[in-house]
Amino acid sequence: MHTDARLVPGRVRLLSVQAPEDIEYLVKESEVLTGRSGRTFVIAGADRLVYRVHWQPLTEPGGHVAGPVVERLGHHGEVLSRQHLQLWEFLEHSLVEAQAAGQLFTPPVRTTP
Repeated sequence: MHTDARLVPGRVRLLSVQAPEDIEYLVKESEVLTGRSGRTFVIAGADRLVYRVHWQPLTEPGGHVAGPVVERLGHHGEVLSRQHLQLWEFLEHSLVEAQAAGQLFTPPVRTTP
């Protein structure tokens, strides 16, 4: 998914992420329905931090192991940072902390451009 002003609450209905395991499901759901890699998540707070999460396959060129890739996105959707994480590392990421605090949201899947 791409990030832009449409992620601002009030303009787009955001879905609350209920459990840590829902993140993987939501990413894969989006990838299947849209054919595009990753899904955007928003941490609701003063900064409205936006991330895109990809779930990489078991092996990937470059030697990365299976697990999530978390990208921090800027205001125009540009990637500010990228982390290749193992599952245990992801469970300690600020996205999972935000989910536990009820502050993690994602826009619904759009299958049309």
